[in-house]
Amino acid sequence: MPETVKQPNLYELSGSGMHITYMTSSFDGQPRLTYQDAGQSRTFTGNQIQSVDTYAGTVVSVVTFLTVDSGSTSLSILIPRVNLISADTVNISTYGITALHRFSIPPMQGQQDFYTPVPLQGTASAVVFIVPPRP
Repeated sequence: MPETVKQPNLYELSGSGMHITYMTSSFDGQPRLTYQDAGQSRTFTGNQIQSVDTYAGTVVSVVTFLTVDSGSTSLSILIPRVNLISADTVNISTYGITALHRFSIPPMQGQQDFYTPVPLQGTASAVVFIVPPRP
């Protein structure tokens, strides 16, 4: 009898002082991403999270800092394809990319996005979310 292949829905990653928890779906059915570094701790849900499937894996992005006049900072995580067969959790390694996005009026010539890659280590797991009954 062939073994059942499960796909992870929980990723817990860390590296270079940053800690990330990403759930493809949670108890309310929406994706959730928690980001923490030395300067901030943020939680993102639903449409605050952009997820795009590519040949390299799934790229998950959030805006971690936003100003109205000078630009923004985003974090993108490359989520690798993972099969879970005999275990509900496996170790993974991947990359996060912090991007600084410049903005100015009038527009400035030259590169506007500057990237810092961060190696990340952690786990990919398949978990079951139990929705509490409504009263």
